[in-house]
Amino acid sequence: MRKRSGWDRGLKLEASGRGMVGHAGAVLLHRTADRIGLVAHLRGALAASPWMLDRANVLVSLIVGIALGARNLRQAELLARHHTAVFGEAASDSTLWRMLGEIDERTRRRIAKARAAVRVRVWALLAERDGGFPWLVVLGRALSGWTVLDLDATVITCTSRKEQAAGTYKGTWGFHPLAAWCANSLECLAMMLRPGNAGSNTASEHIAVLAWTAPGRAMR
Repeated sequence: MRKRSGWDRGLKLEASGRGMVGHAGAVLLHRTADRIGLVAHLRGALAASPWMLDRANVLVSLIVGIALGARNLRQAELLARHHTAVFGEAASDSTLWRMLGEIDERTRRRIAKARAAVRVRVWALLAERDGGFPWLVVLGRALSGWTVLDLDATVITCTSRKEQAAGTYKGTWGFHPLAAWCANSLECLAMMLRPGNAGSNTASEHIAVLAWTAPGRAMR
């Protein structure tokens, strides 16, 4: 009996690239995390692990999974399983849940300091390249020596009553995180997870997020 194709079953096949995962990018992201010292700094920020799997590598693997398109821990586990031949044993979704559950406020401060230390290294490498550090140009004038921060709140929708989910000012349901971005390097420096009904211009929250961008001074 002939096996029915996707067309026979009424499925629409297309070549748009949607739903595909660029697995080759995982190698580049993992190697970059190693080369800039992110894994080593995270290992110092996280508590000693009683598990067989190293927590720093588990966290980086989760980050890579999210970058590749994983939308939950189960998908992150499945993506990591594709890479076991290169990166070793993948963490299960239950292990990922346990790791995230152990990250308390003190650990978050340590992670923020670790990221800040790595950022110093990355920005030094940017300054050493041919083009130098990416100073912004405004009206034809280079703002040399200026690091520009952009604080922006963005609505993220969800379809269920997840933790902190609430109605947004756009009439949707979800979250309204506030983030600080570096306009020079286009990286996210800090982010405050907030419910969907949080305001866009709450001064105290803007001050807090701004302080988190310099954890060495503001987060002791």
